[in-house]
Amino acid sequence: MPPSEPEQSRLEHFPVAFFAMTMGLSGLTLVWQKAAEVLGTSIFIAHGLLVLTGVVFIGLAAAYIGKALRHQDALRAEFNHPVKLSFFPTISISLVLLGTALRHIAPELGHMLWGLGAVAHLLLTLVIINRWIHHPQFEINHINPAWFIPAVGNILVPIAGSHYGYIAASWFFFSIGVVFWVVLLTIVFYRIIFHDPLPQRLLPTLFILVAPPAAGFIAYMALNGELDTFGRIQINIALFFTLLLLIQFKRFAALPFFLSFWAYSFPLAAMTIAMMVYHQLAAAAWTAPLSLLLLTLTTLVISWLLLLTLRAAKAGEICRPEG
Repeated sequence: MPPSEPEQSRLEHFPVAFFAMTMGLSGLTLVWQKAAEVLGTSIFIAHGLLVLTGVVFIGLAAAYIGKALRHQDALRAEFNHPVKLSFFPTISISLVLLGTALRHIAPELGHMLWGLGAVAHLLLTLVIINRWIHHPQFEINHINPAWFIPAVGNILVPIAGSHYGYIAASWFFFSIGVVFWVVLLTIVFYRIIFHDPLPQRLLPTLFILVAPPAAGFIAYMALNGELDTFGRIQINIALFFTLLLLIQFKRFAALPFFLSFWAYSFPLAAMTIAMMVYHQLAAAAWTAPLSLLLLTLTTLVISWLLLLTLRAAKAGEICRPEG
């Protein structure tokens, strides 16, 4: 039986940004894996989250493949959109993160997913940066922190890449991510300070500022193994951005729900893992309670996001034409 007209319409407007959800859930899975190692929490929480993440990813992938097959014009429109374009790599990053979460549980499957995600992400990075360079329509007001996702997402590859033995490739990806982090951070701050404020829908993407230095610290420690000056700079910049955003709590709390709220999830997860890694290496007295606080905050925020997303989906507020 063919899908009904409302189902067809929802599929046509199914956003690629939905894969930020699997990034957040993968991040939470990795948080609880690290918490089991560092804080002694139950590893079964991480296992349950991994299953949930896999199921959600498969469901989202099936829906988006359906959109690609039945609504190719809608897919092309998303890929040509100056903001939505940056969310396509959330698919490849989700694969990388799933491969990272599986590295100690199902290494062969994890290796395959990580490799597929890494190659796909490199290809998407090349395609998207090429479009940025030769664009016919992009303007300064189009840029927002979501633009970090395509290029800076390369930083995530070495976290498992070093475990799977791809040291040279991991440094390659890490180098791309670090250089583009500096370049895009400069442009994003120029846009935020000297041009029109971000629209409400994109305000949550400010949390993405936390992800590059936090994930960069985790990846650098996986590659370097020692807490040196560069590592300290990354963790402290990540802490600063986290504080900068937390003092804006009232501004974020006043926003109506958008799917972009999932931009809160992975950066908080990356910051939590980074703090636990820092606790292992620095052994400072304040790092353990802060790690526990971030673990609690990240878990509560992502649980809240799941609830809001389910509520919005039930009310038909997702997968509809933008007003």
